[in-house]
Amino acid sequence: MHNRRVHLLGTSGTVTTVAGIHLRLPRYDRNRVDGCWLKSGQVRTVTADLLARGYDGRVSEPCIGRDRADLVLAGCAILEALMRMWPCEMLRVADRGLREGILATLMAEDGVFRASRRDGWQ
Repeated sequence: MHNRRVHLLGTSGTVTTVAGIHLRLPRYDRNRVDGCWLKSGQVRTVTADLLARGYDGRVSEPCIGRDRADLVLAGCAILEALMRMWPCEMLRVADRGLREGILATLMAEDGVFRASRRDGWQ
C-alpha cells in the first residue's frame, strides 16, 4: 500500500479505547472518539504504554475499567498485527456500529432525519 490516501478503519472496542486514551479523555466520550484520526505511531505509543502498565494501572484508566483491563492487551496485539499486515499512516476511528449506520441510512432515505458527520443524530 503506497497510496497515502489509503487508511485503516477501526470499529472495535480496542480501537475506540486506544483513541480515548490518546485523547486523554477523563472518561470515555463517544462523540469525541467517533471520527477521530490516529497516526500509526500514536497507536503504538498508547499500546506500549498499556503494555508497560500493570493490571491496576489499566483498571485506573478511565477509558478501560476493570472489565476490560485484561482484554485490551489482546485487542492491542490484534491491532498491531493488522497494522503490520496492512501498513498505513493513519487509522480512522468509528464508534458507530454497522447496525446504527444501516438504520441511519434507512431513516435518511425516508426523510426522517438528516445525519451530521460529527454531531450525531439530528
